[in-house]
Amino acid sequence: MFQTLPLRSRWPLAPCGAQQLSLQGRSWAFRERAQRRPPAGCARWLVSTASKTVWPSPCLKAWEVGSSGYPKPARWFPGAAAQTLSWNRVTRRQFSQGPPSTGGSATRLQLRTRLLITCLFGGAALGTWLYLRSEKERQQKLQRIQELKKVAIGQGDFHLVDHTGQPRSKADFLGQWVLLYFGFTHCPDICPEELEKMSQVVQLLDQEPQLPRVQPVFITVDPERDDVAAVAKYVREFHPRLLGLTGSPEQVREAGRAYRVYYSTGPRDEDDDYIVDHTVIVYLLNPDGLFLDYYNRSKSEAQIVQSVRGHMETYKTLFS
Repeated sequence: MFQTLPLRSRWPLAPCGAQQLSLQGRSWAFRERAQRRPPAGCARWLVSTASKTVWPSPCLKAWEVGSSGYPKPARWFPGAAAQTLSWNRVTRRQFSQGPPSTGGSATRLQLRTRLLITCLFGGAALGTWLYLRSEKERQQKLQRIQELKKVAIGQGDFHLVDHTGQPRSKADFLGQWVLLYFGFTHCPDICPEELEKMSQVVQLLDQEPQLPRVQPVFITVDPERDDVAAVAKYVREFHPRLLGLTGSPEQVREAGRAYRVYYSTGPRDEDDDYIVDHTVIVYLLNPDGLFLDYYNRSKSEAQIVQSVRGHMETYKTLFS
């Protein structure tokens, strides 16, 4: 006894394809092309006999199962009559016909659509995040500028006298780049070395005409011995533009406190001589009067020049 099960072929067949037959517990999928197109109204009915299963002309060849249990091609019946078994009837158009399936193309289209939607949403989210971050940075910068403006008005203010006897304050240096050093004229080695290094830095910067000029300033931390005359004699040993400042002990103390400079007078010897211990730092002030950077003894002339040049190139005034 034969039994047929309907199965649509996954291959495009013309004009029709085969079914899968379950024969004696084994399954085979067969596909044979008809040699000519079936006539109009061809009813595809399965014709079954005791030894063979055939398709009426002009449909597919049928297969039969021999005594060995293996299928073999049955004869071709070009004009066989349509005889069917009631329990083994096959419905019309059981076989794959028409154009190839477009399921793969539809799947690719859906994937592309999903990717496009994902990219659109991702781009919108990224753009929103970048905008919010830039806006936050802009607000922080404006707030920082306002704070620096308030600090710039009073930071490091001083009222001293220069080595020519003229009163000086911080306002006199606004609009200039300033290298500032605190020391004293009786310093045996450190102060001369640092002032010489600062003078070399100023000379190197003067060799670059595109850069603004730097004003070197020396403020004494020993007002008891460093009067106007002593400071004038001392600064002449260094850069010609070096400006020396002095004043009363209280004025010098206020200037040091404004820049957080530490200094302390040591014990006196039998000659009434003493050493002043103090902070060894060169300060950089921008034209707004703000402290920008500092350079200790480990910094070389070339390093200081590079740093000052960088600050000059990136400088933006706060009072424009």
